[in-house]
Amino acid sequence: MNTLQNMRVFTRVVESGTFTAAAQQMNATTATISRAVADLEAHLRTRLLNRTTRRIALTEAGERYLQRCEQILAYVEQAEAEAADAHARPCGKLRVHAMTGLGQHYVVPAISRYQETYCDVRVDLMLAQRMPDLLDEGYDVSLMAAPDLPDSGLVSQWLGNAFSIACASPDYLRVRGIPKTLAELKRHVCLRVATPAAPTDTWIFDGPEGEEQVDLGVAMFKSNLADATVVAVKEGMGIGVMPVYSVIDGLRSGKLVRILPGYTSQAMSLYAVYPSRQYLDAKIRTLVDFLRTDIPQRLAADQAELGRFALATE
Repeated sequence: MNTLQNMRVFTRVVESGTFTAAAQQMNATTATISRAVADLEAHLRTRLLNRTTRRIALTEAGERYLQRCEQILAYVEQAEAEAADAHARPCGKLRVHAMTGLGQHYVVPAISRYQETYCDVRVDLMLAQRMPDLLDEGYDVSLMAAPDLPDSGLVSQWLGNAFSIACASPDYLRVRGIPKTLAELKRHVCLRVATPAAPTDTWIFDGPEGEEQVDLGVAMFKSNLADATVVAVKEGMGIGVMPVYSVIDGLRSGKLVRILPGYTSQAMSLYAVYPSRQYLDAKIRTLVDFLRTDIPQRLAADQAELGRFALATE
């Protein structure tokens, strides 16, 4: 028995005054309407209406039940309206996860621009290197960088490609010299970023000769975050291979210098990942659509700017 629907029928019968009028309003037969009320009474084991051939009248129990039905149905209508509004209008809290460097350099500025248009959306951003369980942890969207996505059953949208480059500080290069080839890196202090996607004992580069590997010695400094390694490189501690988005500000300020400009490393894709494509909440849909335009533009602008920084080392 559909109790909620039968409650709707019962209130409509009372409002219209007869089973026939209620049937006409609900586009149903009189027998269907009468059966729905009878089923409701059987379920409650209480008579709600006294019937005669000409009219109906509420019993005392029916009067009390009618008040509760009206309250419940009003709450249901309100809930349905709010849910439908969420599909149509971006509003409310949006829980977003992003990998730390990606989040700091691209996602936070993108959210700022997004909220200029969608000012009713509140964003709760969590920065962490691990990929969360979106369903168990209650995140709406995850922004991540990875060579490939695992087969998780989640929906993903590609946002662009990123890669890493080798950099050092001007002070370090003045003291230790500028490596001109990959082989010369073995004579330098190489700082490591330890991630599941990148081994710490080797650097793998893509260059004029294709893929080449550099075997590194003992790590004098290692961090799990590229941004921490950027700080160490700026302090003159050694050479680091870090994502373009982590080093671009240092290159612009002159605190970092790109070395080996013909080589890149650790190519990966950026993705927006979310639980479902069907009946997507408006705030999720609009954020993902915004990121699909905003982040590729930022990536392209940063990567295009690398050309002028390479000139400083040649």
